[in-house]
Amino acid sequence: MFEYVINLIILFAIYAILGISLNLIVGYTGLLSVSQAAFYGIGAYTTAILLTSFGVNFFISVILAVIVVAIISFFIGIVLSKFSGDYYALCSLGFNAIAFSVFLNWQSLTRGPLGISGIPRPKLFDISLYTNTSFLVISVGFLLLVYAISVFITKSSFGRVLKAIREDERAIQVFGYNTSYYKLAIFVIGSSLAAIAGSLFASYISFIDPSSFNITESIFILSIIILGGLANIRGSILGALILILLPEILRFVGFPLDVAAQMRQLIYGLLLIILMLYRPQGLVGEYKL
Repeated sequence: MFEYVINLIILFAIYAILGISLNLIVGYTGLLSVSQAAFYGIGAYTTAILLTSFGVNFFISVILAVIVVAIISFFIGIVLSKFSGDYYALCSLGFNAIAFSVFLNWQSLTRGPLGISGIPRPKLFDISLYTNTSFLVISVGFLLLVYAISVFITKSSFGRVLKAIREDERAIQVFGYNTSYYKLAIFVIGSSLAAIAGSLFASYISFIDPSSFNITESIFILSIIILGGLANIRGSILGALILILLPEILRFVGFPLDVAAQMRQLIYGLLLIILMLYRPQGLVGEYKL
């Protein structure tokens, strides 16, 4: 039971990081990105390859994963800056599909559908942190780091400009702000934070394959911030907590075995629909899509 609870907390920390990172882009800036799973996957594959093929220290691999994602997201962000609204969402969705295709077909690097196995747990000064309890401390530590970075951004003058862009981009341009710069910067920052979650996921599960980073995963991450609350960092954490715990709670509901999975998905979907109808900004959100 103890290990089961630790597993849930680790998964919660990973998805809370993903939720926070996406909320900076969608909630605070109003850019409807559906590509977070792609950057999550790039971070995971970067760490997996560095650990299994080159024996790089886990913590160094996290830094390198963030750098790789920052570079890629910079160029993707430049392309996306040419679009707005629904077209922005569609193009970001297209990038997610491209990234998934790369994960699946670049077999010499990613091993394609076979995935990468045997990804080791972190080491600190040659001490292997192989237990789930040790990994829990690392995961929560990274979550607190991402939370602190995000709060600093949202409370700063940079964050206030992001909110102004969300509310009325043309109005803020009148005052001489280069909104394209701000949108590109927050897209790179949000995507890079997702790489941290990818690194944690790869090392914790010790196996990754393309199915973990498809479009459905991006929609799930988007659901976290829609449920918890747009433009609210604590809402991202709340959304991750609910969507990680809800399937586990529904496991104990006495559905017949042959329809249990479908019934859980049905209840999960109905809750999201009801929320979107009566509380579209999320449980503690400050912004409506």
